[in-house]
Amino acid sequence: MQTDLPLLLDARALMRDITPSVRVADISLQLRQGDVLGLLGLNGAGKSTTLKMLAGLLVPDNGHINIHGQSLSEQPNFARAQLGYLPDTPPLYPDMKVTAYLKLAAQLRRVPKKQLRTSIDYALTVCDLNNVASSRISSLSKGFRQRVGLAQAIVHRPKLILLDEPNNGLDPHQMHSMRRLIKTLGEEAAVIFSTHLLPEAVAVCNQIAVMHQGRIVAREYAADHGSNDAEPAQAHSAPAMFNRDELDTLFANLVQYGTPKAPLHPADNNAVSPYPNSNSNTRDTLDA
Repeated sequence: MQTDLPLLLDARALMRDITPSVRVADISLQLRQGDVLGLLGLNGAGKSTTLKMLAGLLVPDNGHINIHGQSLSEQPNFARAQLGYLPDTPPLYPDMKVTAYLKLAAQLRRVPKKQLRTSIDYALTVCDLNNVASSRISSLSKGFRQRVGLAQAIVHRPKLILLDEPNNGLDPHQMHSMRRLIKTLGEEAAVIFSTHLLPEAVAVCNQIAVMHQGRIVAREYAADHGSNDAEPAQAHSAPAMFNRDELDTLFANLVQYGTPKAPLHPADNNAVSPYPNSNSNTRDTLDA
């Protein structure tokens, strides 16, 4: 781990009660420039709730969030200016043309007037939207609409980029393009994207955190992210690291049994539910 790079996200002990019986708890994440973290988990694991806390849309019941050295609670305007957020449903205005929409997004982000053109051109180029810049958003395919949503999140060149299942609904070709985009963005910023697809996370990320029932139950780092280089606080509190084989097994257990560890007496494979120990209220209440 290159500890000389800027620490862009420092989130410690985040907790958010969803209902009296459902919570997201003990979430700690530290990311530097160049880090791409895959937040992996099944629907209902707490991924969206975590991203909303990091984006400032939900106030944590406990814990703190620093973005590029500034507290999200104490300096919210500065901290939010350093982040870009793409929710699971892109916040688009279908009747607007792409360039006009990005100009609006840049103005809302308080990009100086003299830098508007440069910022819009940057977002169009990085997201490969130049060919549809004058098109109405309503006329675009699902993949291009997703790119426009991503463009609005980066038009102000944020230090921290949060993407909630950016590959949702994309075909294999569009997913491959989104992979390249995320890798490109990770060169200048820190990126977190949530997904329930293990291959997508492995293909793009240098860090993976697996969530289950509102907690991070496993982490995997790329070869150059050794535990000996972790920050003291992170090394003390982080869950045990898993190699790829262990991560495959853990996630397979989540999919098949709804728990990180396989039960001693597995249920009939012909009648397996992904959530045998969960009820529908828990899955519907907790954000994906």
